[in-house]
Amino acid sequence: MSAIQNRYEFVLLFDVENGNPNGDPDAGNMPRIDPETNHGLVTDVCLKRKVRNFVELAKNNESPYEIYVREKAVLTTTQGRAHKAVAVEGQTAGDTIALAKQWMCANFFDIRAFGAVMSLKENNCGQVRGPVQLAFARSVEPIVPLDVTITRMAVATEKEALAQSGDNRTMGRKHIVPYGLYRAEGFISAPLAMQTGFSDDDLELFWKAIMEMFDHDHSAARGKMAARKLIVFRHETALGNAPAHKLFDLVKVERATDKSSPARAFSDYTVTADKTNVPAGVTLEEKL
Repeated sequence: MSAIQNRYEFVLLFDVENGNPNGDPDAGNMPRIDPETNHGLVTDVCLKRKVRNFVELAKNNESPYEIYVREKAVLTTTQGRAHKAVAVEGQTAGDTIALAKQWMCANFFDIRAFGAVMSLKENNCGQVRGPVQLAFARSVEPIVPLDVTITRMAVATEKEALAQSGDNRTMGRKHIVPYGLYRAEGFISAPLAMQTGFSDDDLELFWKAIMEMFDHDHSAARGKMAARKLIVFRHETALGNAPAHKLFDLVKVERATDKSSPARAFSDYTVTADKTNVPAGVTLEEKL
């Protein structure tokens, strides 16, 4: 499969209802927030994790769509497979690393897409800079994280039961955002794709993952999360035909209802993509 030949940028809008889109472990797992503006944040690695999980489900973690960074993976063991596959007697260490890096790109989707640091002391496979990059997602408006108290009607041990004098109820907490619409922006570089082998088939799988990843990530903690809009800018050339920030400025998200009341649904917003001012050499497509 040949690598993609065009540069892309994209805007993803997703929302959360009564859930925690990305907890901060340094803040008791409260939803991440910009303390100066109270806008909610979701990290790039959080979104990449969901893409990886979708691809793993869709492709059964089989080559050439294996996932390198997955739960309980031992990275040196994984990289050992590459060294075993490319090792030739008399080969220099540098050649082994270069060939092992190519083997990892050929077999692992997330390395072709996002890159990886594989320069470990054991089974070194070098470093790969991925063509697909995401910025932090930010809520369109300030959010109000809630700390909700819950009760559990059972305890874990008999000791806990005796200590509570027959009352097995214990207290817990859930951190939620009543509602938040988040905007994430991303970039796909054709020259970097040529280095990793990120192909048109990989690109189509990535779009599918972006649009469907929340459907396979539901949990009580995350509430209702859904991808609402995916707007893609495709350049005619590998290097691109317009600056990314000018393309992102064409996508506007505004309140459609009274701003004095908090938003509680996607229908409270209007999303517009200014197709009339798209620069020459760039096409705009709404995939969702």
